[in-house]
Amino acid sequence: MDVTVELMSRAGCHACAAAEKDLHRILSDYGLTARIVDVDAAADAGDPALRAEYGDRVPVVVVDGEEHGYWEVDEPRLRADLDRLR
Repeated sequence: MDVTVELMSRAGCHACAAAEKDLHRILSDYGLTARIVDVDAAADAGDPALRAEYGDRVPVVVVDGEEHGYWEVDEPRLRADLDRLR
């Protein structure tokens, strides 16, 4: 399965930590892992675009470059979309 899942996140965000746990559990069923992207670290490294786009809505789940959802993982929708992409 060639699907990219990213979690836009930031350090100290409790909702981000919960979303990361949920993604780990869900994606393991598909043999996938999420790429965790700290929007603040990206901005500090010279790329402020991610923080500008996602910073006020983290955690944000991005599937194959498209925003899938924010503030929490919508498990039924994510599973349905991953099944469709198989």
